[in-house]
Parts: sequence; C-alpha cells; structure tokens
Amino acid sequence: MAKALYTPDILALAVSLGDWPLSEDLARQAELRSQSCGSVVRVGLEQDPVGQIARFGIDARACALGQASAAVLASHVIGRDRAELVVVRDALTAFFGGDSIALPDWPGIEHLETALPYPARHGSILLPWRAVVAALDSPAATDTHQMENR
Repeated sequence: MAKALYTPDILALAVSLGDWPLSEDLARQAELRSQSCGSVVRVGLEQDPVGQIARFGIDARACALGQASAAVLASHVIGRDRAELVVVRDALTAFFGGDSIALPDWPGIEHLETALPYPARHGSILLPWRAVVAALDSPAATDTHQMENR
C-alpha cells in the first residue's frame, strides 16, 4: 500500500510556516522560482559575526510539500552556517534525484520522504534549501537575488 502524499504531518508543517515571517530588514535575501511547478520561495537572513544564521524569515508560495520543506528548514536554521546548509541541500538533492538512499541529517526531514515517488514535487521541496544557500551567497544588501531553477 502506498503512503499518503499529504500526511497530517506535512499539512501541520505547512501551516506552521507562518512562524517565520519574512522581514524586509534582513540583510541577505534570495528569491527562487521553480520552472517545473511555479513555486516561489523568498528567504531573508542575517548572520552573526562567525557566519551562523542569527535571524531568518521565509515566504513560500508553493504546494503543501514545498511549504512543509520550508518549515522543516526554518525550524532548525538558526545557528547553522553555510557549510552545513550546503551539505543538507546537496544530500536532499541526491536523495530526491535517486543518487542516495539516505535522507540528510536534519530534524524533521523524514516527513518529506513520502514525496519520493512523486518527481513533480521534488523541485518545490528542494527550493527552500536552494534559496537559503543563495541568500547566504548574496551580497549583504536589501536587494533581492533572483535565480531561475529547473
């Protein structure tokens, strides 16, 4: 029997996304759009003096899975640095791309596993992880860094 795609946990995570509102005063911002599904994720963040994320906000205009992925990211992003986030982004990309059977080590990420048989949803799930790295790579300014993704 196949697992449900939109589990109660996925829906609860999607609803919780409002706990991390995006503020225009966050110094590093990025907005990414998925060409495959049309999802748009915009993140903003500030780093502390050692490069860890000190403040974070996100706006995800995506399906429930994309919103749930954004909530999983947001709930544990404070205190993380770019290197950690690149590792998780790349491992999650490998998992959904079929190049790995292991989910990355991140609290709550196991809830996203139900989407593995649904490739059309993978882009939306990966978008928040790509956006946070893009924000970290952007110049510290209020200008939005925009990118197109597959």
